[in-house]
Parts: sequence; structure tokens; C-alpha cells
Amino acid sequence: MTKHVPKVWINCAVSLDGKLAFASGRRANLSGPNDMRRVQRIRSASDAILVGVGTVIKDNPSLKVHWELLGIKPKSHRTPIRVVIDSNGRTPKGAKVMDGSAPTAIITAEQCKRAFPTFVHHASFGNGHVDIRMALEWLSTEFGVRKLMVEGGSRIITSFINEGLADRITVFVAPVLIGGITAPSLMAGADCRDEKCMVKLHLVGVKRLDDGVLLDFKRK
Repeated sequence: MTKHVPKVWINCAVSLDGKLAFASGRRANLSGPNDMRRVQRIRSASDAILVGVGTVIKDNPSLKVHWELLGIKPKSHRTPIRVVIDSNGRTPKGAKVMDGSAPTAIITAEQCKRAFPTFVHHASFGNGHVDIRMALEWLSTEFGVRKLMVEGGSRIITSFINEGLADRITVFVAPVLIGGITAPSLMAGADCRDEKCMVKLHLVGVKRLDDGVLLDFKRK
């Protein structure tokens, strides 16, 4: 029997040259107010919100729904689980995702021996690095996650796309150029040298938003 994995929605904002952040991963605020509200609507409709530990270390996100941006009162029954993919257990003790204010799951590789607080759900899958598919199966079985929002960073997005686990990808393209070598791009990993390694997507929607453009894709 095939185990269930959640529907995965990858969402990110990039510069016109495809950069997710400034040099060395320093956070860049690329979304305008309307795009920020759109992101919160996706969060509010998700069962879980997932990032990699690099995003936690650099940006320290709360991974909560900012209901105030939606102009509505918080819905206690719609509190998405905060999920961190953290192969080696590097999530800082003072990280917002470790504040106990919302359900949090940290998924490490099997060799990680770090102990987490009792209010943090911890599981280990994979040798050396987290097995993404097994992690998704666990989220589905353990918490009933059916809709998963993936927010980054570059390595996590690349892992989901390369594993064929991305059902939908929305990209807000901001009207700015960042450039440089160390600024992370949407896709990380090995160099792609010919058409065989390209990831082909199907464009299902284009919308002007704020001063940028929102692109909506599904994987072919």
C-alpha cells in the first residue's frame, strides 16, 4: 500500500534575476503588501508550514499566520504545524519556532542525537540528511497533514522539486535585480549542463501584483 503524502505548495519571492535573498543568504524583503497578504492566506489554509534550518538560523521566522494582515480574528482551529527540516539538529534554542506558542515539529537525520524540548515533536528519517518523502509520510500519519506549504530556503525548495514532491509552485517576481555569486537562487544543487536535467513546469496563471508579477506553476 502506498503511504499518503500531503499536497505540497511551494511559495517564494525572487528578484528578476531569480535570487531569493541578498549575498550569503541575508534576508531580502521582496514582497509587497498584497503579496504578503496572499502568503498569509496560503498559510491559513495549510495544515503545516515547512522551512529548512538555514532559514530558521538566518531569518528566525515565526511560521505563524499573521491574521492581522488578513483583517480577521485568529482561528484557533486553523493553527498550522511549524515544521523544520534540520538534519544535524542546528535549530537555535532561542528560535521563534521553539517558543512553544504553536505546534512545532523538527525532523532530523537518524544520526542526530540532540534532545529537543518536550513540546517539540521530533522525528528522524534518513542517513546523513533527512529523507523528505518519509518525513512527509510521518506528517500525514502523525498529524493528518494534507496541505503542506513550503517556504524555503533554496536547498529545501530544490529537494522537494527534485524528489517530484511539488504539486504547485507560486513565485512572486519583484522588480529588482540583486546579482552576485553568493546570493541564493530559487534552485540550488549541481550545475545543469543540458536539457536533460531541466525541471519542466506548466504555467497555469500570471497576475500583476503590487509592482511585480505572480507566476503560478504546476510540474509537468
